[in-house]
Amino acid sequence: MFKRWINLKTDKSCLILGPRRCGKTTLLKSRFPDYNYVTLDDLDALNWAKKDPKGFVTHLGAKAVIDEIQRCPELTIAVKYAIDNENAHFLMTGSSSIGLFDSAADTLAGRIHLYALPTPCWGEDKGNYIHDIFHDQLAIVDLAQARRKIQDAFSFGQFPEILSAPDPEIKSELLQNYKNTYFTRDLMQLSNIESLEGLYAIFNHLIRSIGSHLEVSNFAREAGLSYPTTKKYLNILLQSQLIFKLYGYQYGPAKRYIKAAKSYFSDIGIIKSFNVNISDGYLLENFVLAELEKRRKIGLINTDQFFYYKTKSGREIDLIFESDNQIFAIEIKAKQNPCSRDVRNMVEFEKQLNRPIKKYLFYLGDQYHKLDQVYLIPVASLYRGTSSLVNS
Repeated sequence: MFKRWINLKTDKSCLILGPRRCGKTTLLKSRFPDYNYVTLDDLDALNWAKKDPKGFVTHLGAKAVIDEIQRCPELTIAVKYAIDNENAHFLMTGSSSIGLFDSAADTLAGRIHLYALPTPCWGEDKGNYIHDIFHDQLAIVDLAQARRKIQDAFSFGQFPEILSAPDPEIKSELLQNYKNTYFTRDLMQLSNIESLEGLYAIFNHLIRSIGSHLEVSNFAREAGLSYPTTKKYLNILLQSQLIFKLYGYQYGPAKRYIKAAKSYFSDIGIIKSFNVNISDGYLLENFVLAELEKRRKIGLINTDQFFYYKTKSGREIDLIFESDNQIFAIEIKAKQNPCSRDVRNMVEFEKQLNRPIKKYLFYLGDQYHKLDQVYLIPVASLYRGTSSLVNS
């Protein structure tokens, strides 16, 4: 198994959250081979944990990996006791935050490191990152190699098992299996979702709505579900790390969450598994934003939240974020030759803000250059790319 880019601190116990099949278990087993391992996907282990949490944790010893701990959130109380009184060190994973941030789980505050592990960044399976996306220019030969890999990334996504599959047919079969198990039925079991058809409808409508504002009433109507049920399903997808949100950016920090959110999928493979046709432009938008969000989650972009920007007249910027008192604006265009019109919104935004900002346009060409003081970056440069905007 390839080495992941995430940096795990070992001075405290930790909880790693990430979607099913993203590689959490493999990561911990490979880096901590001497730790006892147990998964709560095992019904015998789960029953023991529920009936006798303290005895279960004591049996694991001083160093252990507990997989899928969201299946028994009350186990965190026993974990807390072992950490505080027995100098125990636990590495826990969860494929959903459902229940984990309620009542019992907050007892671990300050005692553990909390990490988010997404599916691998594009190229992570080929080794360490080799360049800075925002500051370096890939050599022509490396850029050409990356461009040849784009179609495969768009078709199958970056789940580790998919990346390791030998041919496209097996990759497609795996994605279908993921859809029928991890993305739907496992989610229903974990979250007490009653309607498989309703969940499918939510997925399909989300895919068709990429890049649009998330209006729950529209989703409810499309899915044939009530407003509260639809809101619950959407929240479950968010807590299960299958989607992420961008909120509307406004100048005052207290106002940033007022605007309607946009939802994107955490990995292109989720989209492709449902066989819903969407435009290349929206697929590219989701791909780039998901790749940047992955880097933010593992600490390679130092910002707490990504935003989008929209004016009252309807002009939009795909991504806004702040890092070290610097504002970054990013647009994404499925074009080979962008023009001034494609960067106009960022230029106008900088004028309105009345302060310098870093402006970038990701596009499908193969040249690095500037257009109206906006840096044009080939999408292919995301391949094995990191960022100098690193968490300290």
